[in-house]
Order: sequence, then structure tokens, then C-alpha cells
Amino acid sequence: PVHPLWQSPLTIPGGTRQSPINIQWRDSVYDPFLKPLKISYDPATCLHIWNNGYSFLVEFDDSTDRSIIVGGPLENQYRLKQFHFHWGAINEWGSEHTVDSKFYPAELHLVHWNAVVYPTFEEAVMEGNGLAVIGVFLKLGEHHEGLQTLVDALPAVRHK
Repeated sequence: PVHPLWQSPLTIPGGTRQSPINIQWRDSVYDPFLKPLKISYDPATCLHIWNNGYSFLVEFDDSTDRSIIVGGPLENQYRLKQFHFHWGAINEWGSEHTVDSKFYPAELHLVHWNAVVYPTFEEAVMEGNGLAVIGVFLKLGEHHEGLQTLVDALPAVRHK
């Protein structure tokens, strides 16, 4: 099934690096040589929250290697630039991606860039190995204090 956001023939993405994707569990292949992904975030690098007109982003100071990921399939370390969420008008779908055609109420994207190879985020965006995005599917559940802190700050970024 096509994601509800891509119902129009004019908006259906093409190419091999497009969103949304449907991760098919049966097609997944275990790689025994894959190293663990190491995540090291410094909360002090959080700069601000801003509204881009259709969502909100939490942006980080990416001028140093204080908030990074390394390992896994990555050849270099990547700096955290920002995170944002995807959600829908209803809980039945909101995630950008799916697993076996199942939608989640929301999805978190942590966007990192390859500062070892590229001098700026803007240059990294244009390259095949420039970005590394961690996607986290979110579902409804118990109260989460960390997410509540973020939700409490959202009224301050009501307008673009």
C-alpha cells in the first residue's frame, strides 16, 4: 500500500533513496559483521526549537564532535544536526515509513552528517554518504517524561 501522503500520482517518490519506504521483515538480512552503533549525545549542544511551517525541529550545535554517532555500517563518525517528528491526523498512521505495511502513530528522525568528509551540513546533504538518519517508530503508551518536556516547549514555537 502507498503511504497516505503519497496518494497522488504527482507525489509518488521515485529512485532508490526516497521516502517513504516499507521495510519488509522477511527481506531483512542479518549481517554478523555489523558493529554496534555507538550514540553519544551531549544535551548541552541543544540550541533551540523552531517551526519550519509544517513541523518543528530541535537543532543542535554541530560545530564540534560533542553529539555524535559512530560504528554500525558507518565508516566515519556523524554529528547530530537536528531531530524532528512525523505524525498524522489520526493514530492509525503518522510514521513516514512502515514495517510490513504497518504504520505507527509517529516517527522520530535524528539527522546526523558526515563532518569528517564534508565541511558543512549543506554540502553533506548533497552526497550519498553525507547523512545518517536514525528513525525511531513511536507508539502510544505510558507517559514519557523526556517527551513531555519537549511537548511542554511546543507552544513557544506555534508560528513559523
